[in-house]
Amino acid sequence: MNGKGDSNRDGTGYYGKIIYVLLDGVGDLPHPSLNHLTPLESAHTPNLDALARKGKMGMVYTVGKDIAPESDIAVFSMLGYTFREEDYPGRGMVEAIGAGIDVRDGDLAMRGNFATIDDGGRIVDRRVGRNLTDDEARELVKAIKDGVRLTDAEYELVHTRGHRVVLRIRAKSSLAAEISNTDPAYERVKGMGVAKSDTAIMSINRCKALIRSKSASLSARLVNEFTEQVMHILKDHPVNLRRRSMGMLEANCILLRDAGNMLPRVEPIASKYDARFACIVDMPVEYGIARVTGMDILDGGGMRDYRIKARRAIDALSNHDVVYVHLKGPDEFGHDGNARGKEESIEGIDEEFFGELRSSSSNARELFIVVSGDHSTPCIKKAHSADPVPLLVSSPIIKDDGLSRFTEREAKKGSIGYIMGYEVLSRVLNIIASSNDN
Repeated sequence: MNGKGDSNRDGTGYYGKIIYVLLDGVGDLPHPSLNHLTPLESAHTPNLDALARKGKMGMVYTVGKDIAPESDIAVFSMLGYTFREEDYPGRGMVEAIGAGIDVRDGDLAMRGNFATIDDGGRIVDRRVGRNLTDDEARELVKAIKDGVRLTDAEYELVHTRGHRVVLRIRAKSSLAAEISNTDPAYERVKGMGVAKSDTAIMSINRCKALIRSKSASLSARLVNEFTEQVMHILKDHPVNLRRRSMGMLEANCILLRDAGNMLPRVEPIASKYDARFACIVDMPVEYGIARVTGMDILDGGGMRDYRIKARRAIDALSNHDVVYVHLKGPDEFGHDGNARGKEESIEGIDEEFFGELRSSSSNARELFIVVSGDHSTPCIKKAHSADPVPLLVSSPIIKDDGLSRFTEREAKKGSIGYIMGYEVLSRVLNIIASSNDN
């Protein structure tokens, strides 16, 4: 979609209000442990299914038919934004903005994971078993900042949540983003981070310049210099000695990916759709996207406070046209290959978020609830995939598709058909316009 989306405003607001929900990594493939059903198909989801019975459905390739996207570019796309390769700022820059780091054009920004490697550099776990505490991570970051010094450059390292960090490097001259990741699970493709399909055996990579330029060579050198010093400092850090004594995985390296070196420049989402947008998000990359696009950011409580998020989304409609909600949960179980856990996560979101949403908005005939995902994370692959995700547009006033469940199998039968992520919101607005015309 280029330019503004289709508007239904008449000077007093939309003919309907929209709550737009993306379930992180919800898409999946049939899994043996679920009797060859997907987690959505196996889960008990009475609230999502009730919405499906009053809705239209389809399937969405969030970024492209052959692209297994990271969340940053997928969310941008699902909000209607497309980028030329040379214009995409990179996830590192978006996360740096979300984390509140001072960044400028020419800085190098990268997303990082504390991870566990063995003595040979082979990766044991990309996320330290998902049990690195915030306090432990902050202690490790302090040690790194106290001990790591780069040649002719300075840096900022910020812990965001759990195993996640953001790195910004600033040199006397501009740094280039055309460098490879040290994190082998993702590669740089046309300026985007794309998940690799084969991640069974991985080793930490050396960063390499992807173009012949002094700035790219300098960026790669600084990243490798930072990485090597970090591994030396973390090897016998007290946090890791404690974890080792308790039989826990050590956070003994940082895997870096998704370099960016320019500030994002996009049309504000309010002018793009001629609508007032708010959002409820949890992660730094989502905060970054919200700030870049100019959305009002609402407090939605903790990451799993689904009932609070639902109530605040409803409340926000009093002075916003669209409330975008990004819900974590399913994606992590997909990465861990835990199909039962993903099924239970979906059931919890259905009961607490969508149950609360339905009860709090039971008399709101003008409300349109839109549900999809930012990407698929199949449990059998333990990684993001290029598989499309289901899309639901639900309201009591639209002509429904006669389908009964919000699942991949049912969504494939829907009247919306297969569309691209950047088309979703414009299609939703068209459905709203058609419903009001009828």
